[in-house]
Amino acid sequence: MAKQLKQEQLVAERAKAKNSGREKGKKGARPDFATVGGILLAFGGIVGGLLMEGGRIKDISQLTAAFIVLGGTFGAVMVSTPIRVLNGAALRLIHVLMDRTQSPDAVIEELIGYATKARKNGLVSLESEALEIQDPFLRKALILAVDGTDLQEIRNMMQLEIDTAENRALAEAKVFESAGGYSPTIGIIGAVMGLIQVMKNLANIEEVGRGIAVAFVATVYGVGLANIILLPAATKIKSRIEWETEMKELKLDGVVGIVEGLNPKLIRSKLDAYKHPEKTRKAKPEKEKAANIPQAAAAKV
Repeated sequence: MAKQLKQEQLVAERAKAKNSGREKGKKGARPDFATVGGILLAFGGIVGGLLMEGGRIKDISQLTAAFIVLGGTFGAVMVSTPIRVLNGAALRLIHVLMDRTQSPDAVIEELIGYATKARKNGLVSLESEALEIQDPFLRKALILAVDGTDLQEIRNMMQLEIDTAENRALAEAKVFESAGGYSPTIGIIGAVMGLIQVMKNLANIEEVGRGIAVAFVATVYGVGLANIILLPAATKIKSRIEWETEMKELKLDGVVGIVEGLNPKLIRSKLDAYKHPEKTRKAKPEKEKAANIPQAAAAKV
């Protein structure tokens, strides 16, 4: 009875830690100024070029064209995509506007802290800390390790989770790629529909000229939506996915090293491979420069 009560208490603590981790994880997001700045720069360049050529913003502000392009594009996406993937893709927009990427240095330091404690006091000593870990992936991996799960089983389970999450995220990114493919075509449809209306007024040459200009606004909207919003969003989401996958592999390698009882210094040396290569390249010339100082001094002598 006491053992069952202890297990229920442990499950409750794990659920509480999981919810707490999710709430804290949301606070770690920060605006992606590259996305916002890029969109503003793109629209600013297009509108600025129009104004420099003597045009007016009114020339490209057509509510009908926007309605045709947006409605047709997202309608086509809904037809071609399962609703579950659509919901996930909508949530993925947060990855475009907000940056939630983790620093490899911070993750490595956290893992080294766990490795040091486990080496001194045993793997079971990490049980309480594992329940309080914010990151769901690392928390699950470390809890499995503390519970005495076989090392190969931990690898298989966590690798399956990595692959599943990556495949799901890539499917959601493809929604934006599909929308970017449909958008220009829908814009052409809007332009043709506008030209049909123009043909009705061939007797009035002034109305014909104005109608043609308005008709091609739909094409501008379709191409602009695809190449400024949708396709770049898909590319950024894929970039985020690659980084998240790499960070999960870092955490898995760290937990495996802890389970194997490796020296924390050896674990750090192994995980340093996940750091940015730019930092490594910057540090290397400094070391070489320091090493060459004694040689230069000896040459002068």
